[in-house]
Amino acid sequence: MKASVFAEAFFIYFYQVNLEKKIFAISSPEEFNTVALEVFQFQYKNVKVYREFCDLLKIDPSKITNVKDIPFLPIQFFKSHQIIPESFTSEKMFSSSGTTGTTTSKHFIAKLSLYQESFFKAFEYFFGSSEEMTILALLPSYLEQGNSSLVFMVDELIKQSNSSHSGFYLDNTSDLIDKLEFLEKTKQKTILLGVSYALLDLMEEKQFQLKNTIIMETGGMKGRRKEMIKEELHALLKNGFGVNEIYSEYGMTELLSQAYSKGNGIFNCPPWMKIITRDTEDAQSYINEKTGGINVIDLANLYSCSFIATQDLGKKSIDQSFEILGRFDDSDIRGCNLMVF
Repeated sequence: MKASVFAEAFFIYFYQVNLEKKIFAISSPEEFNTVALEVFQFQYKNVKVYREFCDLLKIDPSKITNVKDIPFLPIQFFKSHQIIPESFTSEKMFSSSGTTGTTTSKHFIAKLSLYQESFFKAFEYFFGSSEEMTILALLPSYLEQGNSSLVFMVDELIKQSNSSHSGFYLDNTSDLIDKLEFLEKTKQKTILLGVSYALLDLMEEKQFQLKNTIIMETGGMKGRRKEMIKEELHALLKNGFGVNEIYSEYGMTELLSQAYSKGNGIFNCPPWMKIITRDTEDAQSYINEKTGGINVIDLANLYSCSFIATQDLGKKSIDQSFEILGRFDDSDIRGCNLMVF
């Protein structure tokens, strides 16, 4: 009996490791679809919350043969449920930022190494190895909140950087200004990743003309400044930092992968992540080149849920790139009230 149990456990472990390898080996749309269907079957079987959600939608998993037939879990479930396979325990918990009195999302991470592999590979896919550049982080609101998945990611990228100048900045903006000027003078390849309002604060203290530094914004205004459209924000940042393009990062607490924009607000995903836009009037219908709700397939989110319906509005192009255009006014995405207990 013990031998049988051991054999079953070994098989499950081998299957999971093999599935993880498949995720990061994806190199074509066909491979993505095949692995996505396998991940769906794994999560339906092992993640209770997702299985119950699918059952309430009367989904027969044996009949799911197309990625677009896979149900997308409304992102609000991360505020009310622990979404993790039944046989796993959490190694770490990330939480979202939120205003006082609001319920925050919580993402219970069953395998932290999978998150690390995802963000290291995605960063290298778009920018090359972080070992070869200086990484500066201006993320005050995220540092203050604690348990931020973004701070964890950037901290790991900084640790991997071979530059002694890499690091976080909170209120010491004068030191950051000196550092940027030094790195520019010595022509060192640099990324400054900052929450939008903090980048605006910084450029109001000092006007730059940066030739060797990428400015990457994320996270919006966090209630510190009036929200503005991306075109307006990017125009101000371009002028203030003296750069031709503003880069952006698109990620969230509930995901383990990030999409990046190298300018004009046009985002692209790493091979194991995909965006689908749903019709705002019919959550089961999908559209291209029109404004719709953003559904994310994040296959790296293997031990949680890889199929998430977000509150973001966006537009997806035929070439798979996408734009973020705003958020739903009504935050209750259809389907959330199916499971209240």
